[in-house]
Amino acid sequence: MSPSESISSTHNESIISQFTKQAIPYSKSHNVSNENELKQLVELTKANRNDIVLDLACGPGIVSCAFAKIVNHATGIDLTPAMIDQAKILQKEKGLTNITWKVGDITKKLPFEDNIFSLVVTRYSFHHLLDPMSVLEEMQRVCDSGSHGRIAIVDITIEPDKVDAFNQVERIRDPSHVRALTFTELKSMMQEAGLTNIKTGHYKVTHQLSEHLQASFPQNPEDLDKMRQIFAEDIGKNRLGLEIHFEEGNVIHFATPITIMVGEKYRS
Repeated sequence: MSPSESISSTHNESIISQFTKQAIPYSKSHNVSNENELKQLVELTKANRNDIVLDLACGPGIVSCAFAKIVNHATGIDLTPAMIDQAKILQKEKGLTNITWKVGDITKKLPFEDNIFSLVVTRYSFHHLLDPMSVLEEMQRVCDSGSHGRIAIVDITIEPDKVDAFNQVERIRDPSHVRALTFTELKSMMQEAGLTNIKTGHYKVTHQLSEHLQASFPQNPEDLDKMRQIFAEDIGKNRLGLEIHFEEGNVIHFATPITIMVGEKYRS
């Protein structure tokens, strides 16, 4: 195994470990499944009954199920079997029959032919990727080269002067976190991949810190106290870009900025 393959394998183990633990709390979190946020994603992608959708790093199936309500078919793929188990439960709860689930590594060549999905989407995955550009290139490969192929990425985007501090803190909470991108970095990446007519949307995911940390699994459990201290010290300073503040007395809340970015596949 080459050094790069060893690093990738170790990182995948970290992801599986984290998201096996997070599978149930993640799938139940209203911050992950907020209907208004999903509606904004569906509308910005202009999803319709003719679409064949691929959802990369689909997690507990929230995005796949949202699209399956209005498209022809959706396929969700995720590295963590426990997440796919939760996705199947959600699909059954919603009575959807037009979804296929796969356990697979999206950082390798995807197990799909070229040009077969009209819409390829991933949500909250890019900050976990060692090489997001290579994943975007695979998204483009499997995306339809006809008149309606689109690619959508939804992820955390932090202001340039705050992103390094955010990444440092987030790696403490979640060892599988690699790096959040700035808005400019994400857009440049999509342009480099040859995507055109790029459209964007924005929203913020609000959290109560104590609830957020209850669903977190840092490598060292004592780091949860460290996180509480870091967040408390950032109130009024916003060095992390999370608008950390008190509500209901001394309860710490914060807001994570999210970007939806949709581009059309270049047609020669």
